[in-house]
Amino acid sequence: MTLFELAKQNICVPDAAEYYGLQVNRNVMCSCPFHEDRHPSMKLNERYFYCFGCGATGDVIDLVARLFDLSSYEAAQKLAQDFGIDPDKPPAAIALPKPERPLLKAYRQEEVRCLRVLCDYLHLLEGWKQNYAPANPDDSLDDRFVEACQMLDYVEYLADLLIAAELEQRVKIVEMLNKDGLIAGLEERLDRLNKEDDAHEKQSAA
Repeated sequence: MTLFELAKQNICVPDAAEYYGLQVNRNVMCSCPFHEDRHPSMKLNERYFYCFGCGATGDVIDLVARLFDLSSYEAAQKLAQDFGIDPDKPPAAIALPKPERPLLKAYRQEEVRCLRVLCDYLHLLEGWKQNYAPANPDDSLDDRFVEACQMLDYVEYLADLLIAAELEQRVKIVEMLNKDGLIAGLEERLDRLNKEDDAHEKQSAA
């Protein structure tokens, strides 16, 4: 049995959604993480999800792949690691995940938030490195290009660790990012830059 089949057979969509910090209500609905969703519009069935707002759909592997910007194989690996699935053991021997402790659940939500902010920042830096690179060696360097050169590798390294590292290491990274309001400050900055971009686009269109 492949890793994909094991993950799909042993992990239902609502369990994975809750595990990664989505708030699932009594109707097994949650706010869709893939578009601005004020009221829960994503239905979580045992084997697949469907958003009535944006049309996003797929199985448990698709959900995790989209949440963390992973390939299908990386998503299956992440699910196997987080839910204790070992492809070398027969399915009967797979231990079911232990009931979530409230503290761990709160940590999961924080981990998903940190990863989302880091991925947004990473995409921004990639854009800056490309768009603000000097045309000639004599040009003065744009601050955004400099920041991208300095930060890209480090942010990518942190994001990779949050996706693939052991739980203990991920907890330390989340603690570090929350220390002195680092992640909150970055979140505010990204939000502000997004609003400035939107305002600029509206002005250009006017």
